[in-house]
Amino acid sequence: MRDFKKYNVWEISYQFVLQIYNITKQFPKSENYQLVSQMQRAAYSIPSNFSEGCGRASDKDFNRFVTICLGSAHELEYFILLTKDLKYIDISTYDLLTTEINEIKRKLYSLSKKLIA
Repeated sequence: MRDFKKYNVWEISYQFVLQIYNITKQFPKSENYQLVSQMQRAAYSIPSNFSEGCGRASDKDFNRFVTICLGSAHELEYFILLTKDLKYIDISTYDLLTTEINEIKRKLYSLSKKLIA
């Protein structure tokens, strides 16, 4: 069994969740049950699925959860673009979030490749 807290990708994805929650607090109240909810769910599903995958016995099972994490990261990347275009975040916030989500995606992809090698 793996300790999810020992993985750097888990730590940075967890910190990213906290960031997303802080940023979405500033969104219009009309988005609370739409975009805010969707963004937060996509964000927290990355470290939560990673944690669940760490409890799996085989690399194959763990990799399945890492792949799910990657899907959530791609979904969140789209939401970040959408929030920029809706002008809920400024360009500097967009650039920062995009850089960070892409780092998470790279780390997840790299881990996935190691697990299936």
